[in-house]
Amino acid sequence: MTNPKKTISRKDVPKKDAWNTEALYPSMKAWEADFTKVIHRSTAPFFPELDGFNGKLHKSAKTLKDLLECYFSIERKLRKLYTYAHLRHDEDIANEAHKKQYDKIGTMYHEFAKEACWIEPEILAIDKKTLQKYRRDPLLQEYAFYLEKLFRQKPHTLSEPEEKILALAGLALETPHKAFSSISDADFKFGSCADKADTHHELTHATYGLYIRSQDRTLRKNAFETLLGKYGEFGNSLTELLAGQLQKHLFFAKARNYTTCLEAALQPKNIDPSVYFTLIDAVHDNIHVLHAYMALRKKALKLKELHLYDTAVPFVQAPDMKFSYEEAEDLVIESTKPLGTHYQNILKDGLKSNRWVDRYENIAKRSGAYSSGCYDSMPYILMNFKGILRDVFTLAHEAGHSMHSYFSRTSQPYHYSDYAIFVAEVASTFNEELLNHTLLQNAKTKLQKAFLINEKLEDIRATLFRQTMFAEFELKIHSFVEARTPITPELLKHEYRTLNEYYFGKGVHIDPAIAIEWARIPHFYYGFYVYQYATGISAAIQLAEGVLHGGRQEQNRYLDFLKMGGSKYPLEILKKAGCDLTTVAPVTNAIAKFATLTKELAKLL
Repeated sequence: MTNPKKTISRKDVPKKDAWNTEALYPSMKAWEADFTKVIHRSTAPFFPELDGFNGKLHKSAKTLKDLLECYFSIERKLRKLYTYAHLRHDEDIANEAHKKQYDKIGTMYHEFAKEACWIEPEILAIDKKTLQKYRRDPLLQEYAFYLEKLFRQKPHTLSEPEEKILALAGLALETPHKAFSSISDADFKFGSCADKADTHHELTHATYGLYIRSQDRTLRKNAFETLLGKYGEFGNSLTELLAGQLQKHLFFAKARNYTTCLEAALQPKNIDPSVYFTLIDAVHDNIHVLHAYMALRKKALKLKELHLYDTAVPFVQAPDMKFSYEEAEDLVIESTKPLGTHYQNILKDGLKSNRWVDRYENIAKRSGAYSSGCYDSMPYILMNFKGILRDVFTLAHEAGHSMHSYFSRTSQPYHYSDYAIFVAEVASTFNEELLNHTLLQNAKTKLQKAFLINEKLEDIRATLFRQTMFAEFELKIHSFVEARTPITPELLKHEYRTLNEYYFGKGVHIDPAIAIEWARIPHFYYGFYVYQYATGISAAIQLAEGVLHGGRQEQNRYLDFLKMGGSKYPLEILKKAGCDLTTVAPVTNAIAKFATLTKELAKLL
């Protein structure tokens, strides 16, 4: 493995490698001008146009419609401002000007929530007869599903003064997550780690993903221990931050009359908690499938003892599987051929002409990858591309999100353009399935095919098994807070290590350093987010098989799924697409595919 180039400063990033934020605003000055135009007052109320409707929503359907149009118009403008600010902030978290801009719009978002907190309580306070009349009125038909969701939440919607208190608390309660992000992405410096030749390599979040897959076992062991060791040094502080976030989740759950934090996270999306528990139970019932794969890995790597830092390295050698960013783009675009030329052309223009993607790592850039944007922008993709096959899959994943956003925003009105995360992870993982299919079709040798199957197995392991383990950990730590159990570093480390022992099985040596890994996972701050990766890949495998082996009907049904945005509940949207996640079948089918691929790889080896 060659030593990667030294990470550069943001100011040295070439324009072609940076996302096109100037399409949103040509400069920070232009952003400031628009901010002043949208928020033209220096003191509260910042949005006095909302006040004109207060106390009047019972008068007529037109009054309610005018209020909703006013509310969503303001929110849409704020989202555009926020999108630009958060993109610029994530380019360089240490940039003081961008941080101020990001904090400024974040504060104003909270002011907006505070000043609008009376709306839902007042709608729900309208007498039943008038509400029924409103729901039948043609003037409000475009808001019918929005109102249906609102009425469903009536038991969890508080009075206007209480909603105002929750809105006031919102900004302060974001501190744990923001502090974790600053520490992990900007403050932590991991130094370097040595390979077997005692050559030292710069260690960052992005290069860690490279080193942990290195054939040099010394390098991956040192990267594993060095990176996790840094989090271990700050175990007490990181425990307090995560505990603070858990308390935030509990505060809002109890304030809104939910029984548990899990219910508070799932009920607004009309997802029964049984979906969560069914996922965990299905994985537990088939955990032997993962253990069999680990046994194959140990045998293929010819190791006397398989360590956790050995679980990501490809055990099939394929030295030609390195990619330039441009090659990755071409592969991702080619792989979407089963979705038709219209889909392909939009994606091609976005990646190659419109600069949707911020391609490479730079100093103090946010780690990982994501897709972002707003109703009035192109999709934006953050990458930290290093040239390995996993990066190609990451690009396909985020392109799946971005195309979902594109179709949703161009097919739905603003208030239905946001789709639930539950379906978002289906669209992203679906594109990974298409990419894997294309790569296997293009494989020129038995070795390449074996390598790609190995990669697919790792994808399912990381997305289905690992994320279910995360989901189980998240359930445990929330239950501790709900039971008033003190959250300590030792408690978190014990629970996390125990889960690793169960999921990896007796055939894998559980290194002590893994006990602190929870401290580097940003998703634990999101509130029951990670299980959706596991349900997402299960649904994506089922839907992709339908499109790849079906016809025009399956293609159209999937494209219709992308266009539905948030116009229906997520489970209903998936059922229309052809996948029922209220049953265990999609999860067990995905695990069965994992087992089949494991056997196929064993034969190839």
